[in-house]
Amino acid sequence: MKDILTAPFLIDFVRTLTNMYRLGWDERNGGNVSMIVDEEKLLPYLNPRKVLREIPIGFAAPELAGRYFLVTGTGKYFKNVQYDPAANLGLFRLSKSGDTAELLWGYSDGGQFTSELPAHLMSHAARLRVDPAHRIVMHTHPGNLLAMTFVHTLDEKEFTRTLWQMCTECIVVFPDGVNVLPWMLCGTTSIGEATAAKMANARLVVWSQHGIYGAGRDLDETFGLIETAEKGAEIYMKIAHLPRLATITDEQLHLLEGRFGLKVREGYLD
Repeated sequence: MKDILTAPFLIDFVRTLTNMYRLGWDERNGGNVSMIVDEEKLLPYLNPRKVLREIPIGFAAPELAGRYFLVTGTGKYFKNVQYDPAANLGLFRLSKSGDTAELLWGYSDGGQFTSELPAHLMSHAARLRVDPAHRIVMHTHPGNLLAMTFVHTLDEKEFTRTLWQMCTECIVVFPDGVNVLPWMLCGTTSIGEATAAKMANARLVVWSQHGIYGAGRDLDETFGLIETAEKGAEIYMKIAHLPRLATITDEQLHLLEGRFGLKVREGYLD
């Protein structure tokens, strides 16, 4: 077996988490990321029959049974992942019943997966129904998007349109828009179910006064979604108190729609 620390999927995962911390998105032990790992990518590095321990996940996700997940650990700091991946991350297979994590690598200090695992698994299931190539769920706390939920209406259409108007790239990167949840208690099945429902028609779901969930086919796509939405929110927070003398109009957004062949969220542009 090859050393799993040399696996490209693990190297990319560690680099992404390190960058998220560097940007200030994940203070202390804030944030969590999960990635579906296809079996052929992990077989050179792990024996799938060698289960280190079994960890109940607290609910059942039978539609994800047999899939492999690389997931951040509960209480772990992103800043430490690059120095000790095995203690801060875990790779497990979901059992046939879908209610147990069969740990194959990681959580070496006796830890376990993030407390937000229900929201992650439910979101994975929701996005796979829309896009079979889906692989990533990323939860993080970008400061400007978080601030925006205090001063902007939480209406999803208006929230999305504001971000689209802040930066030309926004509608190009997330033409499906941004969905928004009111404040809810984190780490619960309820917020997981609500997030998964919102993932049915958008890859970005804002948790008001908390953070954002992003989903995508790979780490770069998902990181880029959140990065672009955060840039739009940063511009908004800088100008929200000032008179707006110019904006990107709906007519101009339609021009971008045509230029890039976008499928823009229906009913969001006049």
